[in-house]
Amino acid sequence: MEPRIVHLTQKILVGKHLLMSIADNKTGQLWQSFMPVRNTISHKTGTDLFSLQLYPPDYFLAFNPHTPFTKWAAAEVTEAGNIPVGMEVLLVEGGLYAVFPHTGMGTEIFSYIFSEWLPRSGYTLANRPHFELLGEKYKQGCDDSEEEIWIPVEPKP
Repeated sequence: MEPRIVHLTQKILVGKHLLMSIADNKTGQLWQSFMPVRNTISHKTGTDLFSLQLYPPDYFLAFNPHTPFTKWAAAEVTEAGNIPVGMEVLLVEGGLYAVFPHTGMGTEIFSYIFSEWLPRSGYTLANRPHFELLGEKYKQGCDDSEEEIWIPVEPKP
């Protein structure tokens, strides 16, 4: 499976975030707190949602399932004014992304991306957010759910 390579322009996101790890996954808790209040966000660009991860710079050098990272549940906005109580703004820097379409609930695609596609591609990981774009075809917990996985990349030197 070959991704499309996209130059993402800067995004303004509004949402909630939690510190977690793979071993102490709090994704469900994060989304349960975000979904009931997502419609209070002003100036949304649409209905798509972002499940975004901010990893420390050395996160992928020596993977450890207990290493903490920050995960966001967010929506894109046109301006960062009138932020609902309990939410924050995140500016996502623009840059190159490898975009993988994904159908289903499995996480094996991440193994493919990091152990097969990335090493043989002409790219390395960039130190920017990783995210899943959850559009109208996303159905949490369903085998026919569709989403896009966005991995930050830069050309190999």
